[in-house]
Amino acid sequence: MLLSWDAAAVRAAEEPLLAAGVPLMDRAAFGLATHVARVLRGVRGRVGGAHVVLLVGPGNNGGDTLHAGARLARRGARVTAVLASPRVHGDGLAALRAAHGRVAVAHDDAAADALAGTVLAADVVLDGLLGIGGRGGVRGPGARLVGALAAADVRPVVVAVDVPSGVGVDDGTRTGVVARADVTVTFGACKPALLLPPAADAAGRVEVVDLGLDLAGPPAVARLAGTDVAALWPVPGRTSHKYARGVLGVVAGSDRYPGAAVLASGGALRAGVGMVRYVGSAGSQVLAAHPEVVVGEGRVQAWVVGPGVAPDDDAQRARARDALVHALAHDEPAAVDAGALDLLPDRVPPHVVLTPHAGELATLLSARGAAVDRADVEAAPLAHARRAHELTGATVLLKGATTVVVGAYGAVYAQADAPAWLATAGAGDVLAGVLGALLAGRAADAVDDPTLPVALAAAAAAVHGRAAHAANPGGPVTASDVAAAVPRVVAALVTA
Repeated sequence: MLLSWDAAAVRAAEEPLLAAGVPLMDRAAFGLATHVARVLRGVRGRVGGAHVVLLVGPGNNGGDTLHAGARLARRGARVTAVLASPRVHGDGLAALRAAHGRVAVAHDDAAADALAGTVLAADVVLDGLLGIGGRGGVRGPGARLVGALAAADVRPVVVAVDVPSGVGVDDGTRTGVVARADVTVTFGACKPALLLPPAADAAGRVEVVDLGLDLAGPPAVARLAGTDVAALWPVPGRTSHKYARGVLGVVAGSDRYPGAAVLASGGALRAGVGMVRYVGSAGSQVLAAHPEVVVGEGRVQAWVVGPGVAPDDDAQRARARDALVHALAHDEPAAVDAGALDLLPDRVPPHVVLTPHAGELATLLSARGAAVDRADVEAAPLAHARRAHELTGATVLLKGATTVVVGAYGAVYAQADAPAWLATAGAGDVLAGVLGALLAGRAADAVDDPTLPVALAAAAAAVHGRAAHAANPGGPVTASDVAAAVPRVVAALVTA
């Protein structure tokens, strides 16, 4: 599992080490220089003779960058530090000059524009403008330099120092222009911005330099690895029967969208649920695709409610409403999607998992008094998913290129397992089915442990994304392809 800690937790962990005289900046600079040297060997075959440009801002982040530059200069690299602030780390600047690094000053826009060619001609650029103390985005000459990098058709390899400049370290937002990094070398611990959208899109590959920090308290954001998903998945034993493996009720589809019922049922079946009971008007289509489904009401352990339920289908909306009432009255977990999101009561427990995309979440929040639009949600996914959890009590899975899941006691997961090809019609219906299978297979646990549904939702997102890769590596997929790939993805995880 990849864990991240917010800026306050990292600073608190650094304080006793700094008080004891531990040279944290030297450790950070050594780790940064080591990773940059590896990048240079990949770009040029060697460190000696390579051209490295340092974009240097104020504070310790700039100091880490300058000290790393000094180490690279001593190994034969041609290092140019572009100072984008009148205040830079004095010891770091002295170390670079002692190593015969070049220093250029960009204290105004004209100077920054004049140095843009130098920046773009480098083999590697280190973005050391803002670190975990940065607020409000890159401004002034630094913004001009970052803008030149962002606009270039051909650009050097960019290595972000601790975090890409201009990202919200704790919330994953982006402010102003942000230079997209190819690699981010972060110190002490992964930061939330390196996992959360939209900031994580600018991070590239993340490398963590161990500083020996003792990080207290729960992590801010987590990302499940394959072993974590396997540990969460309900795997049958030799004496298991279909009812023990979980029976899932599915209220999905409508005359307008019958395929949603087919896809949600298929996702659940292929994720390993013991039985699917389908309730709705698309029974014939579901049976044609999945003859193992039982059509009609009956005992279930969990529900999927809402995929493809059209707003003008009064009969199916009534079934969805009844299913939610039943689930809440009988402590049955439920995945609530699309056409059922507006049927929620004021408050629900954490074993009710909402699965909106950004537009649906904006509608849900606006209906509850927090007027936002889709663009607002996409700009700050964590904040809006957290707000939805606070307003409803539900676990909230916000679908996207990186899926953000927020649950009880502040738990947050960010899963980035899916290829861009997964942005296709019906993919969310399959995800709802996969999640429903997990909730049914671990229904009692999900009700008893409020922290479990958020992890199960993250596991469902992880398998869904991996299935899209497995269905057609590197190429287009349909939702049906994704559902068909789920069994082999699950098998690979639980047998690894």
